Amino acid sequence: MKDKGLGSNGITALVFHTLFTLFILSPLVVIILVSFSGKGYISMPFEGVSLRWYRAILDAPELLNAFWLSIWLGLGSATVASMVAVPAAIAIARYRFAGRYALTALLLSPLMVPHVVLGVAFLRFFSVMGWTGSFFGMLLVHALIVVPFALRLTLGAIIGMDRDAELAARSLGATRWTAFRRVLLPLILPGVAGGWVLSFIQSFDEVTMTVFIATPGTTTLPVALYHRVSMLTDPVTTSVSAIMIVGTMGLMIILDRIVGIDKVLIGKK
Repeated sequence: MKDKGLGSNGITALVFHTLFTLFILSPLVVIILVSFSGKGYISMPFEGVSLRWYRAILDAPELLNAFWLSIWLGLGSATVASMVAVPAAIAIARYRFAGRYALTALLLSPLMVPHVVLGVAFLRFFSVMGWTGSFFGMLLVHALIVVPFALRLTLGAIIGMDRDAELAARSLGATRWTAFRRVLLPLILPGVAGGWVLSFIQSFDEVTMTVFIATPGTTTLPVALYHRVSMLTDPVTTSVSAIMIVGTMGLMIILDRIVGIDKVLIGKK
């Protein structure tokens, strides 16, 4: 029997997907190439390779401060989101109660509301509460928008878990807390860790909503790059973007090793 993978349809599909992938990746490749330009402005093609604009990052304290703010904001929001997602996922997966579907929809709702709308809403909310320029306020907002990512992976891990080990621990006298800490949590840890990594990436890269609530003292790296692009055309922006691209790729590889990208994208168990 003829192998369909070697037929015209298989070759056509392979060529199409290769060209489509190159088309999708081409903007990222261009950004990385431009970051090595020695010219004082963004241009392609360029002559020679230079690390000038990577060294220039060290002379831009506003970018370094924004980077560390984004790091701490991502770490905090991902941790808070995971702390909310774990008990919520256990309740949704294990128990039947009134409002169960409403709770699920509420926790996943940030995926359905445009971030522009959220940004305007939180800008007004911060003004009323007096939280303008507050790191705590930004932390809560970022945690809110990344909860769905942590919840989805944690929920998938709990639903696909065999409960025999946990029930055996309970039958041997373990308390609910002990069974959770010694049995359940280690079993679902890959899903929790994967949700945490994905939440961190989403928080670190968030710009659409953050641009509304950021102040000069609480400017994240994506917002700082957004403002810099609107005023300057030097390749420092491309060098920072290249570092972010490579860093995001590294985190996605870690996520794939921990839980698998297929579970994130299509919910495969």
